[in-house]
Amino acid sequence: MLYAIIMAGGSGTRFWPWSRKKTPKQLLKITGQETMIAQTVDRIIGEIPSENIYVVTTSTLAESIKEELPEIPAKNIISEPFGRNTAACIGLAATIISKRDSNAIMAVMTADHIIEPPDLFVKLLKCAEGLASAEDALITFGIKPTGPSVNYGYIQRGEDVMNLQDFSIYDVKCFTEKPDRITAEKFLKSGKYYWNSGIFVWSVNTILENINVLMPDLSQGLERIGASIDKPDESSVICHEYEKFENLSIDYGIMEKASNVKIIEADFRWDDVGSWLAIERLNKSDQNNNTVLGKYCGYNARGNIVIGDDKHLITTINVSDMIIVNTKDVTMVCNKNSAEDIKKLTELLKEKGYSNNL
Repeated sequence: MLYAIIMAGGSGTRFWPWSRKKTPKQLLKITGQETMIAQTVDRIIGEIPSENIYVVTTSTLAESIKEELPEIPAKNIISEPFGRNTAACIGLAATIISKRDSNAIMAVMTADHIIEPPDLFVKLLKCAEGLASAEDALITFGIKPTGPSVNYGYIQRGEDVMNLQDFSIYDVKCFTEKPDRITAEKFLKSGKYYWNSGIFVWSVNTILENINVLMPDLSQGLERIGASIDKPDESSVICHEYEKFENLSIDYGIMEKASNVKIIEADFRWDDVGSWLAIERLNKSDQNNNTVLGKYCGYNARGNIVIGDDKHLITTINVSDMIIVNTKDVTMVCNKNSAEDIKKLTELLKEKGYSNNL
């Protein structure tokens, strides 16, 4: 049976000051009238029943997510006591689900991606479920690049192709972290590289076996957690073990080292909404190429991203290619070319004693 694991523990610092500790990106309405996590659930709930959908998040966000997703059973909102990256997150979810269904197939996804159309995504999930049931494979979705992006990791496919349910499936040759521009252009020209979507499908047995071989310390901790599930000491055991877990992504810890990794070519529209620049891609712009969410008037202003509300008027004169965000307690102005430095700014704010504004 297919289960969905939605990873929703990120802090979304690249969307500061709109995104905050208690309302990170996944709880914002960045596109449309629903939060990003609600859109993620809506995308799959027609195919995967609500009782088979799990959300892994931080203890700080657990109650807000329960309120946002009333259709998901409260016991399916899993709280991590500490942030330990995606290997621990996925391992914990696999351990919990394996206690319920030892033959479960897991579809792992994040809470803050744009994927369209949803019916194609669901069709891909079903294809991957069938493959994961038939083979002990770790399956990932590869996004066909639309340009030489330096903001995504890449996956190189092997030569041999298998077709299943009209989808092309390859063995994975290697993973590459975010490349420079020249390398990204070579990847695009070769036609053999995909963007790493961070979407995975596998059986609980396959992922736990790989964790046992490739991350034995994590595996031992997960075994102790598994033995405590539904017992009075479950929370204390999870907290004790989690504190010792290595802060490592599933890509580094498992996917780049495993030998049984396959990639399904995904031809849906995908955006990881990684920074303020995504606002331009996901919303309409005006005649001067300004993307505006809020109340705004500009003179000779072009190519700006302006974020506010319907009460506070933002104005600009002779300003181009800027990100301007106004909230009730913070105003941020940033050159679009420096969008990736917002995370560094939030670190500086901590040092300067402005933690209350984060």
